Amino acid sequence: MHQVIILGSGPAGLTAALYAARAHLRPLVVDGHETGGQLTLTTMVENYPGFPDGLMGPDLIAAMRKQAERFGASFRGGSATVADLSRRPFRITLDGQVEECQTLIIATGASAKLLGLPSERKLMGHGVSTCATCDGFFFQDQDIIVVGGGDSAMEEATFLTKFARRVSVVHRRDKLRASKIMQEKARKNPKIDFTWDSTLAEIQDVDQGKVTGVRLRNLKTSAITERSVDGVFIAIGHTPNTQIFRGLLDMDEVGYIKTQDGTKTSLPGVFAAGDVQDRVYRQAITAAGSGCMAAMDAERFLEHAGH
Repeated sequence: MHQVIILGSGPAGLTAALYAARAHLRPLVVDGHETGGQLTLTTMVENYPGFPDGLMGPDLIAAMRKQAERFGASFRGGSATVADLSRRPFRITLDGQVEECQTLIIATGASAKLLGLPSERKLMGHGVSTCATCDGFFFQDQDIIVVGGGDSAMEEATFLTKFARRVSVVHRRDKLRASKIMQEKARKNPKIDFTWDSTLAEIQDVDQGKVTGVRLRNLKTSAITERSVDGVFIAIGHTPNTQIFRGLLDMDEVGYIKTQDGTKTSLPGVFAAGDVQDRVYRQAITAAGSGCMAAMDAERFLEHAGH
């Protein structure tokens, strides 16, 4: 029987683990399908406070993990496949094995939707990115493509014009899905242009280990064109990793877990932290902050429940 199980090992899960471990709750952290979360896909992180020279995403995760372990957090690989939250203790099935816990912290994050190109994965962090706020700074005076047509794509494109020489929005339709105000903002920006009815057929150049250009496919004519670019930002949305909690907890229409009074979910004793409940900020520092809140909320809940 665990006092607390934490699902997810990104900044939210690891900060929750640190706080829960220091409160002598001996948390069990389940790594999830992507150990370390989205930070392990990034290279240099320059906006995490306390590191003036920046540090590599995987190094930041490794340091957080070590710190949580030092205070007594334990870790196991794999993912939760079934959750029985009908009564306490909650029962979580981890790769066929059932673990019981008095409180549960869900920090399973959200995965950026990708195009599915092999080159996209290989060049992630080397010119391909899913986060303009994280990586825009590295593209000073360069040419960038943003893939997408919704609000987040317009937001990313507009933000990137602070750094880039030119930002080309590539969209698979002939009109944007973004809200009117976001569309107008992007259209008025002299640095942004639009390529309609198109998708990325290939990102070059895996052999060089960096983005040098793209091959674009026109979806109406099937014509392929090549373009030299220095970076590709994929902005086609995120999917919160909440599938096993569908129907068990209150969520919004996309599947983000709704929280109130800090990190409380619709079920007492179940808490949610990080990108699994945050569709707005999605930063390592905000995830870490809410991980701290979730651990403190769980600790208070256990004190109240007499455990």
